[in-house]
Amino acid sequence: MSRFFNKLPGYTKTPAGLEWRLFKMLPKIFLVGSLLLGASAYYVYHYVSFTSEAARNKVLFLFIALIITHWTFVILAVIGCVVVIIMKGPAYVADAYPLPKEEMPDKAKFP
Repeated sequence: MSRFFNKLPGYTKTPAGLEWRLFKMLPKIFLVGSLLLGASAYYVYHYVSFTSEAARNKVLFLFIALIITHWTFVILAVIGCVVVIIMKGPAYVADAYPLPKEEMPDKAKFP
């Protein structure tokens, strides 16, 4: 298996940057954002008087949509951080692929 992962000699490793700091903060951002949105939804649903049950359910669905949107943004940030971390990792040597022999185009045909 080690023959598939030959590191490119002479590559320069890029130092860690903002992606690791953000990656370490994302669980806290996920939890705090979810709790804030959930607590505000709980408060509005239970302590604010609505004219009808339909209006109350509409507000509840709005908060559910906001929580799911928050989760989506956090997951996208995680994916972005992982991609940047992988891109900053070591370079690997690709397998050689011999190109087929082709005729060179006639230079007189092209200006």
